[in-house]
Amino acid sequence: MLNLIKTLKDGVILSLLASIWLILALWVSPRIFLHNYPPKIQEKVPERTQAERRLLFVFGIPFLMLLLLGPFFSTLSLNAQGGVQFWVLWLNAAGVVFVFNLVDWLISDWLMFCTLTPHFLVISGSTGTAEYKDYGFHFRAFFCEELPILYLGGWLLRELYSGFER
Repeated sequence: MLNLIKTLKDGVILSLLASIWLILALWVSPRIFLHNYPPKIQEKVPERTQAERRLLFVFGIPFLMLLLLGPFFSTLSLNAQGGVQFWVLWLNAAGVVFVFNLVDWLISDWLMFCTLTPHFLVISGSTGTAEYKDYGFHFRAFFCEELPILYLGGWLLRELYSGFER
């Protein structure tokens, strides 16, 4: 049976850790994640420098590892309880990722980026651009990211699960 409290707790922990890491990266340089900004903002500013591209790896790789390992270890700990069906494991992993994506969309994107728009998020040369308040961009990004992530996560979990059963 799905342990919803565990799924939510692990999703909140993942969200907090990932959000702190993301804010730290954006504080260092918002241009690190320029590719995630609305297209009109990207058009107004120069492309990333070589140093900024290196920073993308410095901050991006640990961020992605956190997003992969969080649901993995959550599901692994659930599986360690024994007798857990595959669909429960999949729902746990998908739930942890969903909680993160929901927090990222509503708190990071809508509240922080669109509503508050702190100075450290505004890229030099794009001040006053209306796209900083484009809630629709982040709404569409949420759904375009969520569905493929859940599908890929389910496939990956199935492969890992079948490896444990051998």
